Amino acid sequence: MDDGFVEVLSYPFVAAAVHDAQGLPADDPRRLALRLANPLSEQQPLMRTSVLDSLVEVVRRNLSRGLRDLALVEFGAVTHPVPGAGPAPLPGVATRPAEEELTALRAAVPPQPLHVAGVLTGVRRGPGASAEGFARGGEPVLWADAVDAVRTLAAALGVRVVVEAAEHAPWHPGRCARVSTPAGHPVGYAGELHPAALAALELPARSAAFELDLDVLLAQVGASPQVAQLSGYPAATQDVALVLDEDVAAGAVEQALREGAGELLEDVRLFDVYTGSQVGEGRKSLAYALRFRAPDRTLTAEEASAARESAVAEAARRTGAVQRG
Repeated sequence: MDDGFVEVLSYPFVAAAVHDAQGLPADDPRRLALRLANPLSEQQPLMRTSVLDSLVEVVRRNLSRGLRDLALVEFGAVTHPVPGAGPAPLPGVATRPAEEELTALRAAVPPQPLHVAGVLTGVRRGPGASAEGFARGGEPVLWADAVDAVRTLAAALGVRVVVEAAEHAPWHPGRCARVSTPAGHPVGYAGELHPAALAALELPARSAAFELDLDVLLAQVGASPQVAQLSGYPAATQDVALVLDEDVAAGAVEQALREGAGELLEDVRLFDVYTGSQVGEGRKSLAYALRFRAPDRTLTAEEASAARESAVAEAARRTGAVQRG
């Protein structure tokens, strides 16, 4: 995966305690894990139901060795046992199993979808060229970094995803985003992990993570994905900072900006979230970078500014956002 992540590989065996550490509800289906009859370790007898279950072990190992600024990603299968499914049949060894026996064996294998998960800790970006950047020693990981990673992955596949606010363990309820297809099929979650989960998992404060069902994403690609024509003309990037109520989802603002900007808009990226005295209690400031490009000409500053103002106007109409001065 691009965007500065390092790919790792972990064993898919976990302890039941990981579900308690993540704060999963008692009836959460992720607690229904397959127990191995002959595990490599009695301390880890379960097959993971989430890639995060085992990825956090890799994160902890790196942290214990002094690596604090991490962006780790893993692609791998998870196992989801079917409730009430019986054991697999045991065919004899004298002859080849009959076709009905093979069918029963295949049916007994639980679904094992392909997932991708990532964890970010510490500083995401190093100090910038400005005095302010050097003073604060770089930018710490934000929940938005996990969401950006999801968008990067979806964009690489040529798939559009919908991001909206949600509550889902082990993520922080106020900094969690649900990822779904435009048709409403759930894909996964991204955001900052819950402080209680971080403490139980022995991860640094404000660590962020994401996990997606790749099988669902890949199903959206289709047999013949369409590649957009590349423009040889330069892009025009303009930033906009919007102040709005704290409970308004960033995904709703982004959607409004996309639809308001029109066909010249190539990309929208959330790069800063601010809450504090400058915007008032119960309010937040979201800063977006809007990239415009035309396929047949170099955009003028007036054209880019007009598209930006149209995007801001639509965001204001839908969400009540006010442009920050």
